[in-house]
Amino acid sequence: MREAPVGVFDSGVGGLSVLAEISRLLPDESLLYVADCGHIPYGEKSPEFIRQRCRLVADFFQQQGAKAMVLACNTATVAAVADLRERYPHWPLVGMEPAVKPAAAATRSGVVGVLATTGTLQSAKFAALLDRFASDVRVITQPCPGLVDLIETGELDSPALRQLLRSYVEPLLAAGCDTLILGCTHYPFLKPLLAEMVPSTVAIIDTGAAVARQLQRLLHERGLLAAGPAQPAQFWTSASVQHLQDILPLLWSGSGRVRRLAM
Repeated sequence: MREAPVGVFDSGVGGLSVLAEISRLLPDESLLYVADCGHIPYGEKSPEFIRQRCRLVADFFQQQGAKAMVLACNTATVAAVADLRERYPHWPLVGMEPAVKPAAAATRSGVVGVLATTGTLQSAKFAALLDRFASDVRVITQPCPGLVDLIETGELDSPALRQLLRSYVEPLLAAGCDTLILGCTHYPFLKPLLAEMVPSTVAIIDTGAAVARQLQRLLHERGLLAAGPAQPAQFWTSASVQHLQDILPLLWSGSGRVRRLAM
């Protein structure tokens, strides 16, 4: 089982930012990636629909012999991680959550901004994070409809993307935020643009590296860390194979074969 692959799942290509962190920290691990692009964006879908999709992908990873699964999607984690842990009690599962705790510790102004999907911001899980870690700071949330859809096109510097991102960021800066949480795995791909839009004194925080460390810890505890060498990453999409094949080089530094996931 040590050389079995790790399955990584997102509603689209955003989870590739997490996949990169996993590959960087755990280069001996073979990786499988499913992008449910045929049903994006998850942020506007019902929790039950998202749970259904996550179950299907989890079953697929089980069929592929995956030794662990990473839900590289904040919205999917909110909707489905508890359900999946109940269905697979002995399978290492790692989810995402917005980096409220490190942001609350990092802020100097006492004002933290959150860029995230509507589904994440409206969840009980996010509310619980605020109650637990952000009672002493002011947290300003900014839902970002449309942002994921533009990132999915692979055009990360288009005028439309710049305009939309600026419209979400400027109110947070005007409110005095000195720390920005990227509450969606798609958003780390916007860091170059954000660096142009926000002062250098503003900290930008995401959780991809923390997820990779949590995966490493779980695999180590179970004696499942691979010795390598890793196999080339494998990719599946529920939408156009050609589309993912075209934008993959923009978002992923390694090679990999893309196949159609018919479900």
